[in-house]
Amino acid sequence: MSAVFDALRLSAVSLDVSAAQRGTPQGIAQRQQTRLAALLNFTLRGSRLYRSLWPAGTTPGTALEQLPVVTRSQLMAHFDDWVTDPQLQFDALRAFTADPARIAEPWLDRYMVWESSGTSGQPGIFVQDAQAMAVYDALEALRRSPPPKPLISSMWDPLGLGERTAFIGAIDGHFASTVSVRRLCAINPWLAHSTRSFSLLQPLGALVQALNAFAPTAIATYPTAAALLADEAARGALHIRPREIWTGGEYLAPAMRAHIARQLGAAVRNSYGASEFLAIGWECAHGQMHVNADWVILEPVDEHLRPVPAGQPSSSVLLTNLANHVQPLVRYDLGDQVSLLAERCRCGSPLPVLQVQGRHDEPLVMCGQGGRRATLLPLALSTVLEDNAGVFDFTLRQIDACTLELHLPQEGDEGHQALARCCAELQAFAIAMGVGAIQVHGKLGQSTPRGRSGKSCRIVACAKT
Repeated sequence: MSAVFDALRLSAVSLDVSAAQRGTPQGIAQRQQTRLAALLNFTLRGSRLYRSLWPAGTTPGTALEQLPVVTRSQLMAHFDDWVTDPQLQFDALRAFTADPARIAEPWLDRYMVWESSGTSGQPGIFVQDAQAMAVYDALEALRRSPPPKPLISSMWDPLGLGERTAFIGAIDGHFASTVSVRRLCAINPWLAHSTRSFSLLQPLGALVQALNAFAPTAIATYPTAAALLADEAARGALHIRPREIWTGGEYLAPAMRAHIARQLGAAVRNSYGASEFLAIGWECAHGQMHVNADWVILEPVDEHLRPVPAGQPSSSVLLTNLANHVQPLVRYDLGDQVSLLAERCRCGSPLPVLQVQGRHDEPLVMCGQGGRRATLLPLALSTVLEDNAGVFDFTLRQIDACTLELHLPQEGDEGHQALARCCAELQAFAIAMGVGAIQVHGKLGQSTPRGRSGKSCRIVACAKT
């Protein structure tokens, strides 16, 4: 299988990524504006949809904030008018992504294609050419901060040939992570011998057995999946000792990070990416998330799509992908809650610091005191269960305005003790939040459901009637 790869483009981008990393915030801003003008110019010439949406008189020099916000459902509904290559047609691509036998196969011999999981309510299909993939490759290779290797390990294996990497995810769909892993193994045959993919959707016992046999030195997966493996290590079923855990795709809470690091004995390195732009942010050695602002623009906004001040959490964030001219994303409503900080990091990077709260999940509207309604936020509920009750693998489902149902995988005395802690913490938190007396029903021996992409579904609001 051929791979979408341009060595010359990768070399040029890599040199620029390295230079920008050693430069100044002003240098980052200059690169950003130059690339934005090029993107707008190409989009004006090639995308019928954007030409119809943008104000008359829009030029490559038009300020970004003067352009309208777009959504996934809006773009997907007009896919053939959105893309700048008329050979890209939605119906054909949808049929392509429906066939698992064609995962990571280049489309038209020059495009990588992946689908989103649809966690934001509308699945998407995303197309990247070799130029965009070169940007993603360079950012991943040069800005991910690896933990220092032990001296003896560096002496005996300076090229890292003894590393064994396990990717754990949904491996039977055209998802960005799965496509990327297969593509990298096609480009670098030596990686195929040291990299193995494991389905997160298989029975837990089978996954643990397979990982014990492979003994990976590095694991790439979702935070909730890593926490599940940490639970298995804590109870003595998982015997691996990886050196590092790479997480992404979900919110990584501080308590969950500590749990993973403690039980698996590994450094945890978190990243921030999306189907719309693979390498949005990377975590430096000081534990701060940095935005790759030379190649992506993030605009934190409130619920009315107005800019929020630095340091304040957003309701959503608008993304502009400066690398992809084939399928332009300009002021795209990503749906994540983030905070951009004004202060520079102590690591010296010129790139801005970002705090990621994750996807804006649906809140639980409960019956409050005095007949009023009260809202419980999913992120707060997750924090209560993780930090206070010490439980990381769970499903909390709202039954009605006064009742929650908690599913835990544990059984026996361990399960009953965990359930008692969770119920006590949830009820105390509900009272503190102004919710009336709630009931929490528990079910033990229940695994956490996961969507098609392998992401966990931990907090579920009741259906609206």
